[in-house]
Amino acid sequence: MSGDGRESEGGEEEVRGARRIPGPRGAADDLDLESVPLPPLPPPGSAAPAGSVPEQSVPEQSVPEQSVPEPPEAPEALMTSVPDLPHRVLKALLGAWALSACSAEETAAVEEHLTSCAPCADEALRLRDAVGLLHTDGSLDLDPTLRSRVMDGCLGRRPARIPVPEWAAPYDAETARLDALLRDIGDSEWHAPVRLQWFEEEREVSRRTTVAGVIGHLMAVDGLLSAALGLDDPLGGGETPLDPTERTERYWSSTHRPPTRAVREPWRAQSHELIRTASFAGRNVAEASVSYGTFALPLQDALLDRAFECWVHGGDIADAVDYPYEAPSAAHLHRMIDLAARLLPAAVAGRRRSGLAGPAKDLVTAGAPGRSVHLEIEGHGGGDWYIALDSPAAVGSPERAVAQVALDGVEFCRLAAGHISPVEAAAGQEGDREAIRDVLFAAASLSRL
Repeated sequence: MSGDGRESEGGEEEVRGARRIPGPRGAADDLDLESVPLPPLPPPGSAAPAGSVPEQSVPEQSVPEQSVPEPPEAPEALMTSVPDLPHRVLKALLGAWALSACSAEETAAVEEHLTSCAPCADEALRLRDAVGLLHTDGSLDLDPTLRSRVMDGCLGRRPARIPVPEWAAPYDAETARLDALLRDIGDSEWHAPVRLQWFEEEREVSRRTTVAGVIGHLMAVDGLLSAALGLDDPLGGGETPLDPTERTERYWSSTHRPPTRAVREPWRAQSHELIRTASFAGRNVAEASVSYGTFALPLQDALLDRAFECWVHGGDIADAVDYPYEAPSAAHLHRMIDLAARLLPAAVAGRRRSGLAGPAKDLVTAGAPGRSVHLEIEGHGGGDWYIALDSPAAVGSPERAVAQVALDGVEFCRLAAGHISPVEAAAGQEGDREAIRDVLFAAASLSRL
């Protein structure tokens, strides 16, 4: 800088190209746009070289902002040079190309090579399909209907000489699903604590055991069906109790050490033997009586009851070991709900005898339509049932319905299993409140250990 405060010639050349701080911008109406020279534009298709736009002598504050279109960029394919790579290198790059991990030059070289090399093109197609499988978001858990669909497909091609009866299919499916879960857990998980829940009168009851203890419980109660079919009882000979809770306590107390995964094989062998015997016994065996002590069920309903308990306790085990476990197929779940609905009139009558349900209001002769609650089950396995209120011998009738209850299918099963209380059941209710309460509490009373 010179003594008079002005820059020297050299300094003036050095700062001439520096950015200046613009002054106040004038209004667009005050400017003569035609007198403002515009910078020359580069020819189409080429990028302007750096510094090709000369410095304008017009002060920045007097030039309004103008939108100058950007020159079109050259296509990437034209800008990317294709390297000349040997076949073995290009073949080695196919995996990276399928994963989109190649550089632009390598990608161009591989794709050009694929147009002229059929073997590499086939390999590239297979690799791209494999990459698609790696990025799937689908669940890896098996569909609960997979087994039945595979069996139906096999039997459709070659029918079984002795098919499993339709009424035994839910028990067959649920024992197989539970066995698949048990095969998939480790030794230590057989000792994981499991909380069993059920409902007694007006309160919830629970009992703690282990995964192995639950399988022992299922095997002990399944012994009632074994005895009805003339098979060996897992509790041994002699006088054995018929009540499911007493049988379970007898089995648990008879083991000198906590049960381990060794209990799986006898339980699975027992379930196979039950299905095999029921299949070979013929049609009449479906009505054979199975005693539970205080009540009895035909064998076809008893197997359905065991399928329901197998699913419920399978869910208890799955919760304990953090394992995914779906509801049964819609057809099997519908059968389970139907069994519970058919047992409800007797359950309401039993609670009435104990003073836990409202009095009968309109007794009718056996087989005649009586006061009813419309039980509407929505969703999976749903349907409509009419529950007779005043007598188990009465017939539920839509014409004599005094109330309606709507529940989800799985939610109703959780209620019948004692896993939720009647108060917590998410039910749509309309009509006689006392009748609705009697039916919901009767459904919870169907549960047991």
